[in-house]
Order: sequence, then C-alpha cells, then structure tokens
Amino acid sequence: MKVTDEHNNRIAKMTFASVFPHYVTKVEKKGRTRQELLYVIEWLTGFDENQIQQLISEKATFETFFNKAELNPNAKLIKGVICGYRIEEIDNPLTQKVRYLDKLVDELAKGRKMDKILRK
Repeated sequence: MKVTDEHNNRIAKMTFASVFPHYVTKVEKKGRTRQELLYVIEWLTGFDENQIQQLISEKATFETFFNKAELNPNAKLIKGVICGYRIEEIDNPLTQKVRYLDKLVDELAKGRKMDKILRK
C-alpha cells in the first residue's frame, strides 16, 4: 500500500493529545495499564511522564512530538503491518515513527511480553 503525501501531511498535523486517550482506552480494555503505555512511549521517545503530559497540554502535533523525541536506537527493529502499511517500507520518516508507536500500542494491547515489545 502506497503512503500518499496527503496521508503524511494529515499525520504530521494530527495532535498527540487527540490520539493518546484512544491509546489508553485500547490498552486498558485489554487488561494493560496506563503506566505500561507510558513506559512503552518513554522507551520509544525518551519522554518521561511529565514530558508526555506537557506535550498533551501543548496539543503538540505528531510532527512536533517526534521532532522533540530522541528515538530509541532499537526502534528500527519494529517491523510488521499496521493500518495496512508495512512499517519497514514507509519512506516518510515521520509517518514511520508514528506507525512505530501504533505498533507498540497494538502489541501492548495484545498482551505481548514487555521484553518483546521493547525489543530486548
């Protein structure tokens, strides 16, 4: 599936604050916790809970969110299909980072062990 420029622009302008509650709902519905979600986000981005809350309060776009993040070097190990797109084939760096996050949230919600989610 080809990622279009329109799709990439829409993702870049989407706010992290608008998506975060959906992440929380998704993982909690499957028996995982908000703290586990925050831990996974911290692993990927380097943001602690206070920084994440600040970005939510600022209504930071995904573009701003990932521009401020220090992506984990092991993020490149995140592979697979998310939302119909093969992550490792996405050529837009920002869209790929957002899909990394989506994939980690999905794995958490599916009950995958934390060591596997964090690519240890």
